[in-house]
Amino acid sequence: MSNLSTRGLIVETADQLFYQQGFEHTSFSHIAEAINISRGNFYHHFKTKDEILEAVIQLRLAKTQEMLDRWEADGKHPRERIQSFIQILVMNKANIKRYGCPVGTLCSELAKLNHGSLADSNALLTLFRIWLRKQFVLLGREADADQLAMHALAFSQGVATLANVFKDEKFIKNEVNQMLDWLKLCEENITSSEPASAPEPTGEK
Repeated sequence: MSNLSTRGLIVETADQLFYQQGFEHTSFSHIAEAINISRGNFYHHFKTKDEILEAVIQLRLAKTQEMLDRWEADGKHPRERIQSFIQILVMNKANIKRYGCPVGTLCSELAKLNHGSLADSNALLTLFRIWLRKQFVLLGREADADQLAMHALAFSQGVATLANVFKDEKFIKNEVNQMLDWLKLCEENITSSEPASAPEPTGEK
């Protein structure tokens, strides 16, 4: 196995373990054992866990950008692209129910730890915010595009958190359907100076 592939495997594994166990509760040993490499080989690539965290954040940023580029290419209309963002909750509902949102949980944990990489991890949410804002501008909501982007982000993070707490996939589907209705209302109210309010969570089972 080459040095590059070993390093890549460490980062991919750390990414998964940080999501499933949390950054603070994942040790060098956990990662090394998961990929069956020696500690010496491990330390050849990373000297500290913070170095791994930085690599994980960069990996997530790259993967997120790839996903956004794919939505951009596949969606012929900005509404379709925003729908892709909303529906990712359903696509990943099993993991979200078990572990929450990978972006939100990492940012929240680093904020609690007052970790130096918090600003870097927040770049993941900012990437979504900028992309969503662009789509709402293209949808015709230039005046309140950033506000609508934040609505979409807040709603998706809230749904992910509650789905994780209550372990309820049906809740995710119900809320996603409401969010899609909200998006339709945003498009219908293009001439309105007031932004459409995000729908209230139903709590239906």
